[in-house]
Amino acid sequence: MKAFAVLAPSTCKRLIAKGVAAHPTVREAIEGGTVVVTLGTTNAFVAAELASGAIDHGTFAAGLIDDRWNLNARIAEARDVVFQRGEQVSIESDELLQSLGAGDVIVKGGNALDPFGTVGVLLGAENGGTIGRYIPTAMARGIEIVIPISVGKSVHSPIQRIVRDLGSRRLELGDGLPCGMFPLSGDVVSEIEALEILFGIRATHVASGGIGMGRGSVSLTFEGDANDVRAAFDLLRRLKKEPEPLVKGRP
Repeated sequence: MKAFAVLAPSTCKRLIAKGVAAHPTVREAIEGGTVVVTLGTTNAFVAAELASGAIDHGTFAAGLIDDRWNLNARIAEARDVVFQRGEQVSIESDELLQSLGAGDVIVKGGNALDPFGTVGVLLGAENGGTIGRYIPTAMARGIEIVIPISVGKSVHSPIQRIVRDLGSRRLELGDGLPCGMFPLSGDVVSEIEALEILFGIRATHVASGGIGMGRGSVSLTFEGDANDVRAAFDLLRRLKKEPEPLVKGRP
């Protein structure tokens, strides 16, 4: 059976979060290791799925794009969410970094997804922010990196090329905070991978955007066993009720 659906941004985020929560690598780390969910609008949904509770979406973001490259007005109110052996814990950053090793997972979102599966992360902080804090350690030690990102963030150019175009001290005029970009590699979980993880079906990104309720939407087709396709479609229908998170940038 083949079906199609139009997913609003909040629906995409919730679907992706469910896919991340069911990802085998994440499940193994939840059961016997450490999972770090860094700040981000999609990651807020991931944290909520793993914690089986509510997350204040208004706080759970660092950089964001509204009418410009901006920072969350409430950026100081939230910290990365850490799970150790299934329990949410409070742990100091230095102690956390020292404890991480192979089999642990860092969940980090992004801003752009290129045709080759590389994710671009905008860098507003001079020290690299979350990327600078976690990613060198993760790459040095073999820590898994899981990247929740919507296909709606697809770009046509290779991230490696975009990286060379950006830089906070290279950009002289623009909307908001000048940024660089980091090319992030890891296990990407978009709507496509989420549907495969959850239902074992094959999805294709066929269109982006729209007007009115379709603004920022992603259109997908998906196919597979009839029961699996119907189950996926039913879930997507239920997720249409997902409210858009209210996150405000700095004035």
